[in-house]
Amino acid sequence: MQKFLVLYMAPARVLEEWMKLDESVRKNQEVEMKAGWDAWMQTHGSMLTGMTAGAGKTRRVTSAGAEDVKNDVMMFSIIEAESQDAAATAFQNHPHFGIPEGWIDIMPAHVLSGMS
Repeated sequence: MQKFLVLYMAPARVLEEWMKLDESVRKNQEVEMKAGWDAWMQTHGSMLTGMTAGAGKTRRVTSAGAEDVKNDVMMFSIIEAESQDAAATAFQNHPHFGIPEGWIDIMPAHVLSGMS
């Protein structure tokens, strides 16, 4: 089995618009997404090796300093799968796609020697 980093992505502007919806509408959508997530987990949850977490505010650090920025990362997971194609297949019908313009990036996670 290989390890992969999964990034659950959505345009920051889409999330900002979503937050402007009436709270009851948002809550209903959250309940629906959670039910979809739970159903997906019943089939594919064994792929997750550890943490799945939401990503918070971004502080970008460069040689010029640090600043607050926005990016499109909503959440991340570390998973195990036979291959990147097998991982992609498992995520094809993920409930994350209920978010307009949402997408999922799946990348091999290479442990660097001496860095684990």
